[in-house]
Amino acid sequence: MTVRDPLEPILAALGAVRAGSSDYDLNPEVSLPPGRKLRAAGVLVPVLCSGGAPRVILTKRSSALKHHPGQIAFPGGKQDAGDPDITATALREAQEEIGLDPADVETLGFLPRHETVTGFDVTPVLARISVPFTPVPEVGEVEEVFEVPLAHLLALSRFRVEKRRWRGDWRHYYAVPFGPYYIWGATARILRNMAEMAGPR
Repeated sequence: MTVRDPLEPILAALGAVRAGSSDYDLNPEVSLPPGRKLRAAGVLVPVLCSGGAPRVILTKRSSALKHHPGQIAFPGGKQDAGDPDITATALREAQEEIGLDPADVETLGFLPRHETVTGFDVTPVLARISVPFTPVPEVGEVEEVFEVPLAHLLALSRFRVEKRRWRGDWRHYYAVPFGPYYIWGATARILRNMAEMAGPR
């Protein structure tokens, strides 16, 4: 009996041209300045496919960080001058932040790019890890590394729109909570893009 690849619907959609997303998607009243300069960043969307049902690896940022303390994020960061491409950025950051060996990573393609309110043009790199993985969180930056079932994140019904005050105005955003983890903002939007690519379920 042939076992279906759980990533098959996403992989089938990778070749299609898709518009990127933005932290401003749900806030149409915001006017973005033309010609704005964004900084390139890459994040890894690692799907762990060993030891049971596939799970997406996420991190909880340290509460001591100046920017985005305690938030849920993908391993990743801004592109450095020494990175040959954005995939190299995502792999380098994943190795630094959670101890993921690039040799154990099968990169599969890019999810739609995402613009953040902090001025980053984020390219999510979808990847598969088919070997056992024991995370080693980077001290001072990563408080916790955890896994979320892929099935949970591909169910569009799990996503909801919420709002909070940001710089004096209400900001609407996607959230996809899982247990004690409040996954929201850019991370949730990137995951929703992936769920939309996988189709209704």
